[in-house]
Amino acid sequence: MVSSIAWINYQYLAKKTIFEATLVVAFFMTQNQPSIVIVGAGPAGCATSLFLSKAKIKHTIIDKAVFPRDKVCGDALSGKVVYVFKQLDEQILHNFSAQPTKFLPSWGVKFVAPNGKAIDIPFKSDMSKEEYAPGFISKRMEFDVTLFSMLDPNYATILQGTSLVEVNATDTGVNLFCEQEVNGQKLPLEFKNIQMVVGAEGDRSIIGKKLGNITKDNLHYCAGIRAYYEGVTDMHEQNFIELHFLEELLPGYFWIFPLPNGMANVGAGMLSDTVSKKKVNLKADMLRAIENNPRIKDRFANAKLQGKIEGWGLPLGSKQRTISGNNFLLTGDAASLIDPFTGEGIGNALYSGMLASAHIQKCLAENKFDANYNKAYDEAFYSRQWNELKLSHTLQKLCKYPWLFNFMVNKAHKNKTLRETISCMFEDLDMRAKLRNPLFYVKLLFND
Repeated sequence: MVSSIAWINYQYLAKKTIFEATLVVAFFMTQNQPSIVIVGAGPAGCATSLFLSKAKIKHTIIDKAVFPRDKVCGDALSGKVVYVFKQLDEQILHNFSAQPTKFLPSWGVKFVAPNGKAIDIPFKSDMSKEEYAPGFISKRMEFDVTLFSMLDPNYATILQGTSLVEVNATDTGVNLFCEQEVNGQKLPLEFKNIQMVVGAEGDRSIIGKKLGNITKDNLHYCAGIRAYYEGVTDMHEQNFIELHFLEELLPGYFWIFPLPNGMANVGAGMLSDTVSKKKVNLKADMLRAIENNPRIKDRFANAKLQGKIEGWGLPLGSKQRTISGNNFLLTGDAASLIDPFTGEGIGNALYSGMLASAHIQKCLAENKFDANYNKAYDEAFYSRQWNELKLSHTLQKLCKYPWLFNFMVNKAHKNKTLRETISCMFEDLDMRAKLRNPLFYVKLLFND
């Protein structure tokens, strides 16, 4: 099956400029290429595209924005990000390490319990053999445009300013109806009979909603707000990210993530179900905590808010969903893959993009794009990531029981072996499984 990329109204096209007509000719020249369209050029979409290009597979990637563009986010790049880049091209990590003013190396996380006790947990138990930092922190404005600039035009037809308006499935593939902004005008653009569509357009994915029946579930959805501050003091010397479980924000959490150039990403998140039931004003509560909480207010004494406090939604990976079907795969936030405990989504976005590319290669080799065949993509992702997401969901629930959270952190604060065990949990899923076992907590009661 070949793709057909056509303007909806040819009479309309005839009135357009030579430049626009040239675009159409370029589209028709791609008709004999594999019919793959990636919707969204954020981390998940770019990862899919980059791995497809590495495999020398031609495709089209579209995004409604024109880069560079901002994305409200916590800005943390986890060890999973580092892992994916090692599979793609280690030079990326060399470049990150060489630009600390854009990509700040981070070596761990600080957990602060409701009672104020804190534990520092390195991302790696032994860094002596590691060439790169186990994590980075970078504004999404910087990170996303860096990824976007890496797209390979030899294999990727890249369309910016192109919004997906509607999608429908047929017996022969998927049709996409788009609008592309050219010279200040929105021109209709149609992709017909696409063999494989990758939904990578984020939380409000049209592909996810229309083809995957993904709907918002407040029990598995988090409200988040983000602010940029300059001059927050007492940051960790190894740029640990900080997760604070302040009593006034429970069962949500507050974070401080260091950024390059003396900046910090500061924010708060809470389950949408709780926000709705308790009528929580997350922004007001966060600002009150910054002003009044005795454990953090002094750190913000001379800090200045830069820009506005912005909000966004986080579709959590705390329940398994079907993330593929006939002629489509879902990746990143479109597949609801955000970590329920930390709120980090970039790692799973990149990881799912890598797996999507690997699966598409198999689809092309077998000439199979049906829902039954595509189940292998779901299985590949969840077989590796579900235990981690399930554990994070368990930890998220701990926030409802401050005494248990305090107990665990108190024990870890006094017990070096426990701290090392928790550190290993960042690397070893079998170790993480201990946290779901009630016997783990029973042993804590009787050991110092």
